[in-house]
Amino acid sequence: MDSKRPVVWSIAGTDSGGGAGLSADQRMADAFNVHLCPVVAAVTAQSSVAVTRIEPLAPELIEAQLLALEHDMPPRAVKTGLLGGMAQIETVARWVDRLRARGPVALVVDPVLGASTGAGFADAATLQAYRELLLPRATVITPNRREAVALLGEGNAASAAAAPALARALQQRLGARGVCLTGGDSAQDGTLALDWIDTPQAQGWLALPRQATPHTHGTGCSFATALAGALALGFVPADAAVLAKMATAQALRQGHAAGQGAGPVRAAPGFGLEPSLLPRMSWGEVPDFGPDAPRAATPRPLDLYAIVDSAARVQQALAAGVGTLQLRIKTPAQPDAAWHERLAQEIRAGVAACRAVGAELFINDHWRLARELGAEAVHLGQEDLMALGEEGRRALRESGLSLGISTHSLWELCRAATLAPRYLACGPVWPTLTKAMPWRPQGLDNLAWWCAMAPAPVVAIGGMLEAAQFQQAARCGADGLCAVRVLGDDPGRTVPALQQALRQGRAAPALAAPALPHPSLAFDG
Repeated sequence: MDSKRPVVWSIAGTDSGGGAGLSADQRMADAFNVHLCPVVAAVTAQSSVAVTRIEPLAPELIEAQLLALEHDMPPRAVKTGLLGGMAQIETVARWVDRLRARGPVALVVDPVLGASTGAGFADAATLQAYRELLLPRATVITPNRREAVALLGEGNAASAAAAPALARALQQRLGARGVCLTGGDSAQDGTLALDWIDTPQAQGWLALPRQATPHTHGTGCSFATALAGALALGFVPADAAVLAKMATAQALRQGHAAGQGAGPVRAAPGFGLEPSLLPRMSWGEVPDFGPDAPRAATPRPLDLYAIVDSAARVQQALAAGVGTLQLRIKTPAQPDAAWHERLAQEIRAGVAACRAVGAELFINDHWRLARELGAEAVHLGQEDLMALGEEGRRALRESGLSLGISTHSLWELCRAATLAPRYLACGPVWPTLTKAMPWRPQGLDNLAWWCAMAPAPVVAIGGMLEAAQFQQAARCGADGLCAVRVLGDDPGRTVPALQQALRQGRAAPALAAPALPHPSLAFDG
């Protein structure tokens, strides 16, 4: 395994005040433990209160820097900041093509068109070069609202558009594959700092409480570099945006005065293990982030969690001493009336059996039928929840049903948190044949990270076929451990060993969570 840190090229401007540009980029790269190659594209004379001069570097000087790096430190991601003009943009675009001819390279474009102090950095030719040369090559662009409007060039018409519509226009008309429309600089969002992301994996609002600080210099640079760092580590754009949001919020918390004006934000390692930095993510264009406060009551541990496919199997698992179950009956390709009747019978029988002994039963899918038949808890996957729409999810949340939700990625974790779940399933922990899915195994490292960061109890699921795996998952802090095929034909014979493994795992030293999880989806750049 390659022990070198992933390399990120930041082609951007200097800041003599040390707040933004390549100075901010270096701090954020260190926070992500990636190696930053700071390629100077422009020199600025600036302080915390003003930019007094901007001098773009000649394209041949930018070219010389890139030639020096090309074979010794090739990048996994390139991030652009202040470029200075059309000729500089042309050089960068040509180099992106040159690098991609050899393999995947992510490109994050931070369209720095002006300074927070009011100085303008881009003329009409520069804007056109962004539109024609950089945006069509971008993996993700990170404009704020003003920059998005300027790039679209529609004046008042673009200014009046909602953020999701702006992002779609940047994709459909200018060719950007992914958009993170940052909104932390917009006072109209009130107590929340809201960023709209539109990526191939997911779309939605990312929300965290707005930081009450005057020290915000370098925020945009930091966010874009965080995104590039996460992409270089192999995260897909939606997950990279979550990590960038977390890292930038921490950098704002640690901002400090350095002069008479706004001080710099200060990125640092450690953001990935601070639960308060995990954002919430909306399911769609409505910025709905669920209850304002978590549930006050601490629920009982879920412990061994049996997933079965019939009421008869529910009875077997209960007899073996299992206290948490899921009734999961697969829907056939063409369900008929007889199947629906059987489903209702199985749910009724399962609910009655669990209620008689005080066990907790989750019905997989079919939440309306489950509620009608007296069930108190359901489990739903992300695709099912998305298909419900805003009204359906609101009705589910107001139904009083306890809800278990599957999560496989960071953005799914952030979305699921808005529904006040009883638990969040993390999987697959190990490779599994039970269900075809694109996700890489989470492993014990990601499971431990989920347990440290999730805003609800975590259930481990996927590929758990031996008692030793249950012990290891328990050491990660999992509240529930799913048993599916490992139950066998006679749970009375298999359950005692699994429960013993669970107890041993909880008694053993806990497995530490990593500073960051590993990617759960393959990213091809």
